[in-house]
Amino acid sequence: MSVLKLIGVLLDYPRDELWQHGEELLEACDDPALSPARRRQLQTFVRDLLATDPLDAQDRWLATFDRGRSMSLLVFEHIHGESRDRGQAMVDLIDAYRKNGFELDARELPDYLPLLLEYLAHRPQAEAKDWLHHIGHIAGMLAARAAERQLPHAVLLEILVEAGEGKVNLAVLRQRASEEVRDDTVEAMDRLWEEEAVRFGTDAPSQDCDPPHRSPARAQPREIQP
Repeated sequence: MSVLKLIGVLLDYPRDELWQHGEELLEACDDPALSPARRRQLQTFVRDLLATDPLDAQDRWLATFDRGRSMSLLVFEHIHGESRDRGQAMVDLIDAYRKNGFELDARELPDYLPLLLEYLAHRPQAEAKDWLHHIGHIAGMLAARAAERQLPHAVLLEILVEAGEGKVNLAVLRQRASEEVRDDTVEAMDRLWEEEAVRFGTDAPSQDCDPPHRSPARAQPREIQP
């Protein structure tokens, strides 16, 4: 298991099956591409996760990544927000997956970070590094917010920043994160739903007008058979 796939697995919603592959996950932490300190941090993250009851781990994941947008694992949400450019960017990404032999076999958005990392784990190293370089500012901001909130996932995101070899100043981003208004509180979530539930006209809304929701279910990229 490559380090990118490992990070993707650990960032993803922790399904029950994860606990059946503990030894494999710990072995993957010992990647020679990582510094000894990072390997130890990854091993600690995995051991702590495996020592947690699956239901508790799942609840914590939802509280971390499924409340508000600041910790969203949907990459294009941080780049394009709700603009039309986001739709075209996702179409382009799906095309890139298909051209390189991968197809989404579940209803997950293509810019879901764990999914993207699994795809990059199968691509040439230079291409994966280029991708990580371009999204380094997003990974960096997520890492800063995670660190500010004392979330263990910070180390996973910091490793992505380092893998992209970008000039991301995590200290500056951490300061910025400390000054942000949290969007994962009950009050903030209530305001968000009130804003997104606004409807105009008398026609019934289409599915595209539904308030955004994210399922913990993820897509598994698979190789297309000729």
